[in-house]
Amino acid sequence: MKKNFPPYDEVVKFHGHSCPGLATGYKLTTLAFEKLNELRSQDEEIVAIVENDACGTDAVQYISGCTFGKGNFIFKDHGKMVYTFICRKSGKAVRASRNPVFRKKVGNLTRDEMINAILSASAQEFVKLEETSGKVPVKAQLYKNLTCEECQETVMETRIKEINGRKLCIPCANKEISS
Repeated sequence: MKKNFPPYDEVVKFHGHSCPGLATGYKLTTLAFEKLNELRSQDEEIVAIVENDACGTDAVQYISGCTFGKGNFIFKDHGKMVYTFICRKSGKAVRASRNPVFRKKVGNLTRDEMINAILSASAQEFVKLEETSGKVPVKAQLYKNLTCEECQETVMETRIKEINGRKLCIPCANKEISS
């Protein structure tokens, strides 16, 4: 089923510039959402797991509605242009990556030519979509805020370190350890 996704220009405004990485994130996300037959996540209905922290992840957030703040945007530092989307309601999951053949085909294009090639590519030539199964991540947890006894800043309780009987944030704990 064809979905009404925001136009690429809106995603460019959100990100700040157009580039092959953003176009890739846009294309992979829209194709994965078509495969899942899902719409933008309003709360935590969809979970996005991204395997890089590059430009394409802004497209993932903008189109999917998955964000760090809602706890349904998970970053794994694998350095790969790969995104997995999980629907909590159905349990269906799709892993989206670029088709290696497409990457080789456009390797010698200019930046603008590559963006156009990505956005106009067919699903078959551009993306490798794999239905996958996996454990659906738990919903975001709410934690108490505590005050660092050194800098007096508020810190999520799960990030407090106890050093010499004092409750410290990570940066203050690291200073205490290294001094």
